[in-house]
Amino acid sequence: MQLESTYAPREPVDLRSTLAPIGRGPYDPTLRWEGGNVWLTMRTPEGAATLHLSRADGIAATAWGPGAAWAMASVPELLGAHDDWSELDVSGNSLLVETRRRMPGMRLARTARLFAALVPAIIEQKVTSVEALRSWRRLVTQFGEEPPGPAPLGMRVMPAAEGWKRIPSWEWHRLGVGPQRSATVVRAASVAASLEKAVSVSAVEAVSRMRSISGVGVWTAAETVQRCHGDPDHVSVGDYHLAAFVGWALLGRPVDDDGMLELLEPWTGHRHRVVRLLLASGFRKPAFGPRMAIQDHRGH
Repeated sequence: MQLESTYAPREPVDLRSTLAPIGRGPYDPTLRWEGGNVWLTMRTPEGAATLHLSRADGIAATAWGPGAAWAMASVPELLGAHDDWSELDVSGNSLLVETRRRMPGMRLARTARLFAALVPAIIEQKVTSVEALRSWRRLVTQFGEEPPGPAPLGMRVMPAAEGWKRIPSWEWHRLGVGPQRSATVVRAASVAASLEKAVSVSAVEAVSRMRSISGVGVWTAAETVQRCHGDPDHVSVGDYHLAAFVGWALLGRPVDDDGMLELLEPWTGHRHRVVRLLLASGFRKPAFGPRMAIQDHRGH
């Protein structure tokens, strides 16, 4: 099946800044940029789909595969149709004001696919970004499936829940994912059907349901609802770099997680939006202090 449509958003939408958080690094097999156009593969409730989005008179969307209709229907929320920034007041901070002025088209994407957002978040737990992105790419490339339609060479559709459960322990190990994280993915896969029902509840309730899974903590759940629900408020508490970055950007010195939440408290309800603005601002904290060492789990 192939479907075509044009989405005319009411507000400005910048494809790259809106969809960047969905991708897992420059070599993610499920998302590929070609100039200003983007290809996405997805596993929908109706089956696998490939979606292509490009700027035309509006945003031209083409979808292929058994999940094409679902993918096409998801485009408005994927591009932030639900996302209302009107009540966010950043007038007291010049960095936030300037960033919002420069990036009026940055929206919060809502994928409405909880399991697809949860798995890579689990893989990213307690390791460097380089390690996590490499493992994600290798796992999806090896155990995913060919996408429908004319997707670029090398793209894949992530495995279904049953596929994640069938990955042998030695393959997780070989691809750089330790037993704690792989076991958490398998536990999540075992309840994937019920997890997907959390798409229709609030982000707060979805976080509660995810955290009932052993190995899913506050950071992982926040990273998931930010993408699945397009949630504007949940902050990635426990991130190795984020609190210090927010502290430097807003206060001129590093803070811990409690300090970060205190700084963001005036924007409660929009805290993730503020973090997105800070990350997009171009601000860089001073580069000193120990770096987290890259670990090789394959030799243990």
